[in-house]
Amino acid sequence: MTWEIFFVFALLVLAIGSFIWERISADLTALTVFGVLLFVSMLTKSDQLPNLEAMLSVFSNSAPLTIAGMFIVSGALERTGAIDLITSYLRKLVKLPYKGFIFVMVIGVAAVSAFVNNTPVVIVLMPVILSLSREMGVASSKLLIPLSYASIFGGTCTLLGTSTNLLASGILLDAGHAPIGMFELAAVGLPILAFGSVYLVLFGNKLLPHRETLTSILSDEERKEFITEAFVKAGSDLHGQTAADSGMLKGRGIRLLEIVRHGIAVTGDAKQIKLQYGDRLVLACRPSGVAEANTMKGITIQPELTEGLETIATDEGAIVEGVVAPHASITGKTLGEINFRQRFRMVVVAVHRKGTNQRERLSSLHIQEGDTLLMMGSTDAIDSLANSDEIIILDRPRVPTRSVRVKMPVAICTTVGIVTMASLNIVPIFSAVALGVAILLLSGCLKPKDAYASVEWSILIIIFGMLALGQAMDSTGASLLIAETMTGFVRGVAPEHLQSVAMLAFIYIITSTFTEFLSNNAAVALMVPIALGIAATLGVDPRPFVVGSCIAASASFATPIGYQTNTYVYGVGGYKFSDFTKVGLPLNIICFIVTVTVVPMFWEF
Repeated sequence: MTWEIFFVFALLVLAIGSFIWERISADLTALTVFGVLLFVSMLTKSDQLPNLEAMLSVFSNSAPLTIAGMFIVSGALERTGAIDLITSYLRKLVKLPYKGFIFVMVIGVAAVSAFVNNTPVVIVLMPVILSLSREMGVASSKLLIPLSYASIFGGTCTLLGTSTNLLASGILLDAGHAPIGMFELAAVGLPILAFGSVYLVLFGNKLLPHRETLTSILSDEERKEFITEAFVKAGSDLHGQTAADSGMLKGRGIRLLEIVRHGIAVTGDAKQIKLQYGDRLVLACRPSGVAEANTMKGITIQPELTEGLETIATDEGAIVEGVVAPHASITGKTLGEINFRQRFRMVVVAVHRKGTNQRERLSSLHIQEGDTLLMMGSTDAIDSLANSDEIIILDRPRVPTRSVRVKMPVAICTTVGIVTMASLNIVPIFSAVALGVAILLLSGCLKPKDAYASVEWSILIIIFGMLALGQAMDSTGASLLIAETMTGFVRGVAPEHLQSVAMLAFIYIITSTFTEFLSNNAAVALMVPIALGIAATLGVDPRPFVVGSCIAASASFATPIGYQTNTYVYGVGGYKFSDFTKVGLPLNIICFIVTVTVVPMFWEF
């Protein structure tokens, strides 16, 4: 083993460990891998490590650019309301029994997800499913995991269904093989959809937990609070004291949310800030605390103030749940850093993340994509937040403006055109997607700024970083060493006529395991080159192995971190980590059996 192979293996292990450890983001891990490879190859001038030109050649791979284009297409379909078409379809099903609703929902969502990126489909439909669960009298936790799984089923059926399929196709093309056809994967994807739907219909209600949403951690009193503004009166004894020291809040059913001084919200813990004459206090009063607030000494909440200060507004505060949206600018920052209360005029009461509810030290908590926030504010503040791109309010579906909705036919026709041109091989899929994006932008379906914002740049960074690592593994011989080791193992345990099928099963299991704990794109970028090496060693066609890798990378059901849609419903549905394992592990086994059985029937080794 050369030092170059040892170095690449060490880098691979460190990258996998970082992905699992999650102390730094997956895209930062991939970027670090790329940087280290580039630095070491330039420093050592090794013939085995890729040189600068070879490293930069990963950017010429058409797959990441195609993926970026499809993110934009999906963004246009979302913003013009095309995805919302399924909403009216689902609302007609609320009178069906649970099993009937699940079956039709799974089929409908999968059909949409076969051509649209999974994440916007789930993001748009989450508020709808929450609303329908209340109408049906069914816990939302009985519906949200099936929603995520349905979007994954759809992604296994077409080339455009998920970015992993496009990436695998691009790697195949670069290796000199024919790319994956638009509907080529349907031969195995449709059976997975059929068996997966039957599984969820028959066993979903029994296996899925009955979980309450985040608002369940509040008492009935806390759910009925009023947002009230009061002023510290001139000559008040409260001047120079903190709210905590003065005892003004103790046992009164009143919470101090914010202090506004000279028109600007004072940063920091409101209860520990020394009050001054004229300070405007934003209070949350429970019903039992409203009367107390009116009789408190040193402040006034009269509708009109004789001191010449502004009129005070007293509004009923609403408790709402929201999930941090993809690409939100607040991601990675603390509530204190973004001054959440002043920016959105809302107060965060609790945060749900990875199966736990957090209510303490919220101001220092770094917000992450997919966090579920329990917030309180006035109706106007909630309406304003619902129209932003930062947080998705879960009790009200987003409705596109009329001026954008009229462009829905353009978005739909453009998508159909992309699928048609790619299916008939009129032009390569990258060319079809590029033309489609141009049409969407020129027609005003999406503004350029919104188009750039709809691209999952972190996923592209992961892809480029893992492509670079895969290239280094190939040039150093590390991929060949792995392929020979895996081939030797299979030859030692399986008879000759079953070795190809056994290898398919082996590749599927490894890819599936990687996907549950790493990025699905990282799993494909690492495993497809190895699959190509294994096929060369065995002297067989690599296509069945690549198809197996594609399905294994998409069929991620056993953990909430293996697939982005699972991560989103994880917080919203109040699930525990084990809930996904309980429901998803049997589904992983079903997909494995279907893939290993069906792939040899349609793709010869």
